[in-house]
Amino acid sequence: MKRTIPLILVLALGLATKVANADFTFGTPTNLGPTVNSSAWDAVPNISADGLSLFLESNRPGGSGGKDVWVTTRQMTDEDWGIPVNLGPTVNSSSNDGPGDILDDGLTLFLHSDRTGGSSGSDLYVTTRNTTDDDWGEPLNLGPTVNSSQWEFCPIISADGLTLFFCSNRSGGSGLYDLWVTTRATRQDDWGSPVNLGPTINTSSREVGPDISADGLTLYFFSDRPGGYGDRDLWMATRSTTDDPWGNPVNLGPRFNTPYAERAAFISPDGSTLYFSSDRPGGVGDHDIWQAQIIPIVDFNGDGIVDCADIVIMIDYWGTDNPLCDIGPMPWGDGIVDVQDLIVLAEHLFEGIPPVEHEESNIGADDNGSQVELEQGRILVITLESNPSTGYRWEQVESQETILEQIGEAEFKPSDTGGPPLVGAGGWEIFRFKAISAGQMTLQLVYHRPWEEGVEPINTFSIEVIVN
Repeated sequence: MKRTIPLILVLALGLATKVANADFTFGTPTNLGPTVNSSAWDAVPNISADGLSLFLESNRPGGSGGKDVWVTTRQMTDEDWGIPVNLGPTVNSSSNDGPGDILDDGLTLFLHSDRTGGSSGSDLYVTTRNTTDDDWGEPLNLGPTVNSSQWEFCPIISADGLTLFFCSNRSGGSGLYDLWVTTRATRQDDWGSPVNLGPTINTSSREVGPDISADGLTLYFFSDRPGGYGDRDLWMATRSTTDDPWGNPVNLGPRFNTPYAERAAFISPDGSTLYFSSDRPGGVGDHDIWQAQIIPIVDFNGDGIVDCADIVIMIDYWGTDNPLCDIGPMPWGDGIVDVQDLIVLAEHLFEGIPPVEHEESNIGADDNGSQVELEQGRILVITLESNPSTGYRWEQVESQETILEQIGEAEFKPSDTGGPPLVGAGGWEIFRFKAISAGQMTLQLVYHRPWEEGVEPINTFSIEVIVN
């Protein structure tokens, strides 16, 4: 049963949007099974805005050519997908055709095709229908402003229908295939000249298969760039607002990526599920479609249950951009702790939450003055000798940088004497910080009595932290 806290909801009025940088994790990927996947190639999943239609590219028997556009449907979002149906010879040709994205009204579908009549190689097309009960019309080529004499494919449209992402090996890029974007002022206007997403996203390798979240703040793609786990890997980049540049891409890690090829990730409209395709073992055929949950981390204090203690933590950060509590409406948040986050938290109240495991980097007093590099999501653990019975405690010096988020309060661990605990015995204070965004900062801790203003600390500890 979902529970709500009505008295707290009114606190959300009048708050402004800031930066989206919440904490979330992914569930274990599962195969969509033999109803959707075949013994052939099944890839490039794209979901309609209502979550009831899944378009895919397949060369299974029953098609018109090499690879065709197929669609599987369901009546409710919590039901299983049905048997895929070919979109027919009006949409599919005797060449290779693959789905792109579908607009929110369900009446406009973008696709790519290397059929005759295009510029050369593969071009981007669009097909429309009058109602969702009608057949799709003849695909129209997007024309020479968008398409080049090279290959354009995997078109993905923004939620407002005004920005189109795609991949291409056209001139002016950084590598073998790059991600590009074209925009238009209204849905009735023509598309403008495509712009390369630039060296933050693109490398000298292949960047292919883009998808963008409904809020425009998260970009997924696959690439064979260095730093991956196999043939092709899934990567993710984020930005604070739709007017900001993309941050450095992050590999989705070994839970998603294998020594095999992972391709074409697609986020469900509500941000709860990531679909992708892979030829990893455990599938049905040559290349299969898989899915994984995108899970907001709602157990803020890590005690294994979502309860009133987590509500209190959220209230403490109400109206801020605290990444720990910014969990809605998408799992990565919207830049402010408000009613959207409380709604998500209420949906999980009194659930038992298994602990989220993160890789840790452990440092101590010997590392004072050194430098440490972390990947986003990694935990930095600092252990320093302390004796709180004297009134002295380690405390972090405030910083303007927000690349690290302290996890809970510092933990005190008494010295192990081998016998009964000694009153007033010393031990260690243990601090945990999570790397939440790329950047560089000096992390400084001081050992002092907090109430003694103007008194120099008897010890200090500092390290230079770089988050990639």
